[in-house]
Amino acid sequence: METAIEISLYPLQDNYIEVIRWFIRQLDGQPGIRRQTNGMSTQLQGPHDQLFKLLADATASAHREFGRAVFVCKIIPGGVNLDHSE
Repeated sequence: METAIEISLYPLQDNYIEVIRWFIRQLDGQPGIRRQTNGMSTQLQGPHDQLFKLLADATASAHREFGRAVFVCKIIPGGVNLDHSE
């Protein structure tokens, strides 16, 4: 099943931009997963199980690396237009 997830990260520390950039790099390079980032969130699209494994791994890594942070996710079944060209 194809799924789209929008995720926003709110690091609870002063160097929040560095933490957000680090987290986005953790999401890159996954075969079969498309990513688009804007000023407020990152959108991912791909196979449901693969997306949730990626999020589990990336959020756990972020907590180990940087401590506390807030993640806000929206989960949309099916695909969405990440290119915004429609």
